[in-house]
Amino acid sequence: MTRLGRSAVTFAAALALAVAPLAIPATSAASQAPVSAYLAAQLEAGTADLLPVFVHADDVAAAKQAVSASGLVLVSTWDRIGVAIARGTAAQVENVRTRPGVTYVEADEPIAFTLETSTVATRGEEARATLVDGSGQPLDGRGISVAVIDSGIDGKHPFFRVPAAPSAVRANLKGVCVVTTARNKINDRCFVDVTNLGNDTDTLSAGGHGTHVAGIVAGRDVTLTNGRQLQGSAPGAMLIGLSVGQALSIYGADSALNWVLEHHADPCGSRLNLTLCPPIKVTNNSYGPVGGGQFNENSATVKLQRALAAEGVLTVWAAGNDGGDGSTSLTNPPGQDPTGGIVSVASYFDQNTGTRDGVVSDYSSRGQAGAQSTYPDLSAPGEEIESSCRPYLVICSSGLMPENGPGRKDIGTFNTISGTSMAAPHIAGIVATLLQADPAATPADVEDALVQTAYQYADGAAYETDAARGGVTSFDKGHGLVDVVAAVGRLRAG
Repeated sequence: MTRLGRSAVTFAAALALAVAPLAIPATSAASQAPVSAYLAAQLEAGTADLLPVFVHADDVAAAKQAVSASGLVLVSTWDRIGVAIARGTAAQVENVRTRPGVTYVEADEPIAFTLETSTVATRGEEARATLVDGSGQPLDGRGISVAVIDSGIDGKHPFFRVPAAPSAVRANLKGVCVVTTARNKINDRCFVDVTNLGNDTDTLSAGGHGTHVAGIVAGRDVTLTNGRQLQGSAPGAMLIGLSVGQALSIYGADSALNWVLEHHADPCGSRLNLTLCPPIKVTNNSYGPVGGGQFNENSATVKLQRALAAEGVLTVWAAGNDGGDGSTSLTNPPGQDPTGGIVSVASYFDQNTGTRDGVVSDYSSRGQAGAQSTYPDLSAPGEEIESSCRPYLVICSSGLMPENGPGRKDIGTFNTISGTSMAAPHIAGIVATLLQADPAATPADVEDALVQTAYQYADGAAYETDAARGGVTSFDKGHGLVDVVAAVGRLRAG
């Protein structure tokens, strides 16, 4: 991608849930299941609000039984990981902790987009020009779908279309993960397919973030009215949009991950065959809590991404935009997962020259020096990234350098934004190209190829031996700047 100006916007909002409370007898504190830190704070504060919670159990049947027995109202379930989503009073939440089979209780909480491309610095253009897949086709991500969990995607945008071809956005689903009641029944349907109803979920959420991110993943080759050419990281890949809106919470984001877990093998179902809508092999997640936090292997997010990795789907996380100096970890918690095939991405700035010896973006979240599990895995361009936008979308309008094209009537269709939100989709697209190069590679294989071949640019913290994976790493930039050509070489060498 080509980069110009810079802007930064942060959005965060909680998902509001409500239900009539039920009285529950007091229960013993003995044998209580542990709770997440956010829920513990809510319970400690003695809140009178009705709480949305995720009840983890040995299996989904036990979770549902515990919800029912405690008086909580069941909202939905994530069957594959044994979690029931429910809501109720603090007393009901305390009660469910004592029920048989319950292992953990987690609160919904607000998260935010990690706002703050260069295919030259990553050697992506070189890979596309010089390397081919088993069928002799250039490495551009073809045959792979990437799920973008974000504010939504404007599938009608010219960055996703080429003449006489359908949009790269093959499925576009709008999240409606807000719990409502009607005649005492719960509406828990979470995603509605709007692909054939305009193919635009970003305008519905008044966002812009997701359209910009999706363009970095798989924008097609376009020429702007000023003659400059742009393309995404994987301009042959397909996109599956999962809009969780501009206002984010863990419930909506995890529901999207759960949708991918249940549908990745055939994301368009009977509407399109697998040739036109190939399986999802990677998800992009450019959001997280402000200020980072501790990794929590008991969370639904971690259980979902580990289940995805086991089924061949790699998960990419933006590291966060909280900066830091290494004295404490500020990186996005789920990205700290040591499981192979879960990748945390720091933001690199090539200083608008395409250099591979640029700098770590000052806003890019750092891990805690000496605690390597908190470090980002690697870096990708995230500063001053130009991609698809619309002037009427909130986040797009924050960009400082709107551009026009490719058509004469396409006004303000591209703009420049910075953040680890922009670094992560570079990696998501690159993963698609690596899996095109070696379809048999596992998520762990792909992550190994990425981190072990990363270019060690000198800016920032000193590199140190990676005790877990070998090679070297650093608390601010991980193993270094992604190198597509080298990663393909390592993957193919086995």
